Amino acid sequence: MMYTVNGVDLEADDQGYLIEPSFEEETVRVIAAAEGIELTDAHWEVVNYLRDQYREEGATPNFRAMLKGMSEIQPAVDSKYLYDLFPVGPAKQGPKVAGLPQPLGKGGY
Repeated sequence: MMYTVNGVDLEADDQGYLIEPSFEEETVRVIAAAEGIELTDAHWEVVNYLRDQYREEGATPNFRAMLKGMSEIQPAVDSKYLYDLFPVGPAKQGPKVAGLPQPLGKGGY
C-alpha cells in the first residue's frame, strides 16, 4: 500500500501505517481523508501530541498513557473525546493519521 503526498509515494504496511514516519502536514491530510476523517483543531492537537511522543520516545503511547498525556494538555479530554476523534481507536488510528509507523504493543495496556 502507498500514499502519495506532494508527488512522493510513501510506503505503508497492509493496514495503512507508514513504514517510515512522515512529519509533513500534508501527510496527515492525505491519510485522514483515506480514513474518512475530517480534520479539526482537536485532531491536530492529538496528532501533534503523538508526533512529539514518537520523537521523544521512539514509539507512540498506549491508550492509557495517551489519555493521561492528553488530559495534561487539555483537561476536558476523556476517552469519549478521543474516540469521537478517532473512532477505530485513538491509540491505533491516531498514529496512523499522524503519519507514524504502526504501534507495537499489547492493545491498551
